Amino acid sequence: MRSVKNFHIVQKMSREKEIYKVTLVGSAGNIALLTFKFIAGVLGNSAAMIADAVHSLSDFLTDLMVVAFVHISAKPQDKSHDYGHGKFETLATFFVGLALVAAATGIIVSGAVKLADWLKGAQLEAPGKLALWAALISILVKEGLYQYTMRKGKFLDSQAVVANAWHHRSDALSSVGAAIGIGGAILLGDRWTVLDPLASIVVGAMLVKVAVDLLKGSVNELTECSLPEETEHEIEDIITSFPDVTDPHNLRTRRIGNRIAIEAHIRMDGTLTLDTVHARTTDIERKLKDRFGADTHVTLHTEPLKA
Repeated sequence: MRSVKNFHIVQKMSREKEIYKVTLVGSAGNIALLTFKFIAGVLGNSAAMIADAVHSLSDFLTDLMVVAFVHISAKPQDKSHDYGHGKFETLATFFVGLALVAAATGIIVSGAVKLADWLKGAQLEAPGKLALWAALISILVKEGLYQYTMRKGKFLDSQAVVANAWHHRSDALSSVGAAIGIGGAILLGDRWTVLDPLASIVVGAMLVKVAVDLLKGSVNELTECSLPEETEHEIEDIITSFPDVTDPHNLRTRRIGNRIAIEAHIRMDGTLTLDTVHARTTDIERKLKDRFGADTHVTLHTEPLKA
C-alpha cells in the first residue's frame, strides 16, 4: 500500500517538474520576443508592434503565475483541504484568462486611439521594415511554443498549461494581424497607414474571444459544474457493467484541478454479505480509477434492491 502511495507522489512530482519545464521554455521565448518587439515597435514606429510587445509581456507574467499556482496545486490533501489543492491550477487558468482580457483590451484601446486620430485627419507615420521582420519572427516562434505547450498540456492533463498554450497562440495571431497591418502600410503607401491600428483592433477582438472561452471553462469548474453528459453516461455504464449492481442514481460529478470526483448511489441484493458488497464497490472504484485516473475521488453509497 505504501509503495502505491509513493508511486503516486513520484508521479505528481514528475508532473510538476514537467509543467515547470514547459512553462520556463515559454518564459525564455517571451522575454526574448517582448524585448525584440518593443525595440522594433519603437524604432519601426509601429503601434501594432508595440501592442504586440505588451501582449508578450502579459504572456511572461502569466508564465510566472502558472508556475506559482501549479506548485500549490501539487501539494497533497491536508487538514484544511480534504480534496487536495487541485483547484489552484484552475484558479491559475482563470487568472490567465483575465490577463488575456486585459492585454486584448489594451491592444484594442491603443488601436482605437490611433484610428480616431486618423479619422480626424491626422497622418499616421508608416511603420518601418524592422517592425515587419519582428512580426514575422514572432509568428514562427510563438506558433512553435503553442504547439509544444499544447502537446505537453494535453499529455499532463493540465488546464493551466493548455490555457498558457492558447496565450502563445493568441500572441502568434496578434503578430499575424500586426504583420498584415504593418506590411500593408509599408507596401501600399501613406494612404494605408491606417491598416496598422486597424490590425491591432482586429487582433484584440480575436484575443477577447479566446479569453472568454478560457474564463468560461475555469468559472464552470470553480462553481462546481458537472462533467459533460456523455462522461456521466460512461460512468453509469461502468457501474452497471457489474452483474449484481443496478440503478445508479444521485450521480454527482465535478472536476478538482486535473482530476475528477464521482459520487453515486447504487443498488445491490440486500441478502449479500457485507464482505461481498464491500468487495464489489471496491471493484467498481478500481475500474473507475483505471478509466479516469488513479487520483479520481470515488464515493459510492450502497442501497438494497427494492422489493
